[in-house]
Amino acid sequence: MKFKKITDLDLAGKKIFLRTDMNVPLKDGAVGDDTRIRAGLQTIKYALENGARVIVATHLGRPTEGEVTEADKVKPVADYLSSLLGVAVPVVSDWQANGVSFTNSNVVMLENVRCNKGEKKNVDELGQKYAALCDVFCYDAFATAHRAEASTNAVGKYANEVCAGLLMAKELESLSKAVATPTKPVVAVVAGSKVSTKLTILDNLADKVDVLIVGGGILNTFMLAKGYKIGASLAEADLVAEAKKVMDKMEARGATVPLPQDVVVATEFSPNAVAVEKSVSDVAENEMILDIGSQFAMQLAEVLKTAGSIIWNGPVGVFEFDQFANGTKVVANAIASSNGFSLAGGGDTIAAINKFGIFDQVSYVSTAGGALLEFLEGKELPAVVLLESRA
Repeated sequence: MKFKKITDLDLAGKKIFLRTDMNVPLKDGAVGDDTRIRAGLQTIKYALENGARVIVATHLGRPTEGEVTEADKVKPVADYLSSLLGVAVPVVSDWQANGVSFTNSNVVMLENVRCNKGEKKNVDELGQKYAALCDVFCYDAFATAHRAEASTNAVGKYANEVCAGLLMAKELESLSKAVATPTKPVVAVVAGSKVSTKLTILDNLADKVDVLIVGGGILNTFMLAKGYKIGASLAEADLVAEAKKVMDKMEARGATVPLPQDVVVATEFSPNAVAVEKSVSDVAENEMILDIGSQFAMQLAEVLKTAGSIIWNGPVGVFEFDQFANGTKVVANAIASSNGFSLAGGGDTIAAINKFGIFDQVSYVSTAGGALLEFLEGKELPAVVLLESRA
């Protein structure tokens, strides 16, 4: 991928329209989790330190276009950003009529962009209005990279210059390092409750990786495809043929999809369920597989520790319940101790990373959800297409 970065531009005296992702949870009018605000902070600071004035644009929640209710307003986000920057960050709501003034600060925030008519439909006229506010359009919101909207796409058609922010650049470079130009051997861990939600990812990675580790309900479906007994476990019987195609494709390349010899089962899905570790051949009709067994977990750990590149999306068991968390813990620690480059992403994956305290030991943790999945599926992301077209 070839694109301009904010570090490639002379920013002195420039006005920057910075599309960032500060869509954070609010509780009683206060920021509940500041992860995304802090993630976007670096680009804002860089721009200000290099003589630019910054117009911060973000969406918040799921508002109705053309309306701005109290719950839609970005003021709590702007106030929190102000506290982190140590400068005032006023919210500009009337910019379409009166433009943007930097009278009292070199950084301002537009009101929730999803409230603007034409935003979600990527209307050119709204994109032109955004572009008229700035000299540079800087894209720094990878989490929205799979959506073509006026503040993420149309604006880039009309801005004088277009570049990626520091967070976006790091995200794309990490994805490229893990998927497009990885160091071999490449190991992917793809887990989740359903094959159907990640079938395209599995099929795409089956052409690229040396070892494909599947977990959760996805593993159960793959086990079913190989004739294993899975009892009452969650699986998708109608996708057994698709799972077999993935395994056949891997095998034809000399690659592998390891399947377990031992699993952890229970007769109910609950925090109080009694966990029993046993051979896969002994799974009873009334038992559900809720984690991989300790022997298989250690086998996977050895594979991960010697990997050149690791892609991780999804916990391998019901890690939220401690009695079914060992498999995910062993996999997480193996990824953390590997010398290979590791890329992890997805909400459940990040929750597991935080639970087992390995955040700083993973090479790159992506906070994106849908955009990351679509990248792993091999789809073109509108934001990447835009950045490359304006390189």
